[in-house]
Amino acid sequence: MTKSVFITGAATGIGRATALLFAQRGYLVGGYDLNEDGLRVLAADITAVGGTPVVGHLNVTDADEVAQRLAEFTQTSGGRLDVLINNAGLLNAGRFEEISLDVHHREIDVNVKGVVNGLYAAFPYLKATPGAVVVNLASASAIYGQAELANYSATKFFVRAITEALDLEWGQYGIRVIDMWPLYVNTAMTKDVKTGTTQSLGIRLTAQDIATDIVAAVDATWARRLVSQVHFPVGIQAKALALGARFSPAWLTRLVNKGLAGS
Repeated sequence: MTKSVFITGAATGIGRATALLFAQRGYLVGGYDLNEDGLRVLAADITAVGGTPVVGHLNVTDADEVAQRLAEFTQTSGGRLDVLINNAGLLNAGRFEEISLDVHHREIDVNVKGVVNGLYAAFPYLKATPGAVVVNLASASAIYGQAELANYSATKFFVRAITEALDLEWGQYGIRVIDMWPLYVNTAMTKDVKTGTTQSLGIRLTAQDIATDIVAAVDATWARRLVSQVHFPVGIQAKALALGARFSPAWLTRLVNKGLAGS
């Protein structure tokens, strides 16, 4: 039976690149976004690579719409949901107090509530699909709170925590729950972003880099499955930072992050 993947924020960037990779691997691809023009282009491109697209409007902050879209998609897929990718997200950079409160709240609504809505609505379909996998898009900013990305970083700590907890809870149903930890990715989301860490670390990753690692994480090697790897840093820099934070004392991790941010 054809496997299926449901991707939020699929019209551009990481979501689009991931959708095309899964299409090339023979998946039925559900691509959902607010950007309906982008979805039409995505659907045509999925068809061009021999895939089968199912696309539709989705506001991830609307729990009822998330549930409706998942129900519609799984009717098309025969009830299967092999992979859920919670990709939709916002990034607002700058000093915390200089960003308006409504912008902070919107970031929380999309990055936190949007993920919760997706997980909650998808659970029955994931449970009914042997070997199902959830991929949450976290960030290397979930390693240590980032200056000039305070609210964004906090939302990704939430994603990290819910990923860890649900991987434990849902393991009994055979559902893997994992997350990706990229540093800055060269997409529209980072087009106008300039912080201390973009200056010191650069914006080196592409959407294709993340998509490639998502597919690899879903089809994890036996070794990664054996150790139940949950977090997947993307790129050499993120892997180095994650490894360093894991083994260094808290004061040193803080000092490194302070230096990188130029704070």
